[in-house]
Amino acid sequence: MDRNQAIGFGLIAVLLLAYSFFFASPEQPAQDATQKAKTEQLSSTATATTPAPDDSLAQVRRAASLGSFGAAATGQASTIALNNQNLEVTFNTKGGQVEEVLLKNYKTYDGKPLILFDSESSQTDVAFKTNDGKNVLLSDLYFTPSAVKKTQADKVTAQTISFRAELGNGQYIEQVYTLFDESFQLGYKLNFNGLNNQISGDNITLTWNDQLKQLEKDLKQNRAKSTINYATVEDGYDYLSISETTEADNLAEPVKWVANKQNFFTAGIIASNSFAGAKLEAKVDPADSLIVKTLSSQMLIPTQDVLSGKGEFMFYFGPNDYKILNKIGHDFDKNLDLGWGIFGYVNKWIIIPAFDFLENYFASYGIIIILLVFYIKTILLPLTYKSHLSMAKMKVLKPEIDAIKERNDGDMQKTQVETMKLYSEMGVNPLSGCIPMLLQMPILFAMFNFFPNSIELRQEAFLWANDLSTYDVFARLPFTIPFYGDHVSMFTLLMTASTILFTWSNNQMNAQMQGPMKFYSYLMPVIFLFVLNSFPAGLSFYYFVSNMVSFGQQAIIRKFVDEGKVRAKLDANKDKIKEKKATSGPSFSERMQTAMRAAQEKEQQKRNKAKK
Repeated sequence: MDRNQAIGFGLIAVLLLAYSFFFASPEQPAQDATQKAKTEQLSSTATATTPAPDDSLAQVRRAASLGSFGAAATGQASTIALNNQNLEVTFNTKGGQVEEVLLKNYKTYDGKPLILFDSESSQTDVAFKTNDGKNVLLSDLYFTPSAVKKTQADKVTAQTISFRAELGNGQYIEQVYTLFDESFQLGYKLNFNGLNNQISGDNITLTWNDQLKQLEKDLKQNRAKSTINYATVEDGYDYLSISETTEADNLAEPVKWVANKQNFFTAGIIASNSFAGAKLEAKVDPADSLIVKTLSSQMLIPTQDVLSGKGEFMFYFGPNDYKILNKIGHDFDKNLDLGWGIFGYVNKWIIIPAFDFLENYFASYGIIIILLVFYIKTILLPLTYKSHLSMAKMKVLKPEIDAIKERNDGDMQKTQVETMKLYSEMGVNPLSGCIPMLLQMPILFAMFNFFPNSIELRQEAFLWANDLSTYDVFARLPFTIPFYGDHVSMFTLLMTASTILFTWSNNQMNAQMQGPMKFYSYLMPVIFLFVLNSFPAGLSFYYFVSNMVSFGQQAIIRKFVDEGKVRAKLDANKDKIKEKKATSGPSFSERMQTAMRAAQEKEQQKRNKAKK
């Protein structure tokens, strides 16, 4: 490892350390989320249950307060469910809203059914004003469900159910839900029939309050990955910043969708046209170990859309899986955090296609990660070879560089000038060893987004790790070490040990690493030990395997890089450069060196005069 490579590693270490503040996830004590057990079965017909009856006196009072809408304010509440291969969606006839959503093929971190939406922690409602000044909520009204209808369009089978609140004289409020087979999407249509003269105001308000329950083992990471994402019609995707207290935003422009995004799952709603605006808020109580975060949204639905039968929307209740989210469109795939800018493109175009391909042939995700390392290392092999060749060039020039240092006896400026002159004479670019490393950084950072957000690794075990999407616990500590935690991640230890060993091997090859630079090259892996101890085991395992493969690559490359031939080539370059100088004159770098020497001599003359 030469000086320029050490600088490259140093830059990577600094950037990784800064980058880690956005991803670090110290362990929090696991907490049980209160969830209701559900029977997992595929059903093409609706199922119904009847909850406790609403208080009759309360119904009468509510009906009186709702004026002409009071006709739908009395009734009997019941629930009815639609099922497909992925979801069980339960509705309540009181309000006609979604009451519960069960993701059939997923479990919480402690093995319970994964209920992404329920009436205890999540509520949606629709509010509007009447011409006589009444404030009406759909939750105040009782709806009559229709029979479930099966439809098929474009080879897609769906189940449709409607809920209607009759108001008399042909007037009614209708909510229609469509659950598509093998999908995580639920179509929703809100229609106010014959109510053009009953509704006032430009907008109807859809509210969504969601107290997120803990679905993953690491509460801290759960919170860091949970927020409200949204997309406006004009500017596209955006989100509420992660905060330890409260973040809010008032959107006065048209909004396409709003989503309550968690680490691996998202519940969102997409407007067929657009919402007129939205008010969003995300808040967290650090002392509350039961609620991850409270997300609240108020979305404005244009009244005219609902009155004209154009109030159409699409709910999404499902995983943050790129293959699924990408098909929805409207930047909805941004709910999967693949990284900013170039890092996201690397994940989309290089990492995810390779990962998906390997999934088709291998069941073990540990094996998939190993093969992914070989894939990435093959792509980076030309850069690795170029970096090693640069190290070899610097090594064969070491005697001349040492002679320059000894001759100038501590004069750093003069040493630098003569060293640059030597590089120029030999045709060596001192940055050629650093640049290949910097070009590898997009893939390096892409992995910091891929592994913590890859739902494919969720609850997948390998060796002693029970879940590759979070940290592995090889041993518990009786106390908490600051910046490290109260557990030992064996994959992180292996990664650190292999990095130190790899650094030692490079330093043995290149004796230029001396003093502080050599010390820092060993300090960086120790920093990673603390930074990555609470990162996903899949990430640490990836870098451990990557280091081991790098050992093999270095051994093979060294057999093809003959230092004697490298020296002979540099000497040949020196002769060619001399011939070129004789015909074309000094190069730009040589003119720069001449200017530096002139400036140095001028500075020395000033010092001599000052001494006299």
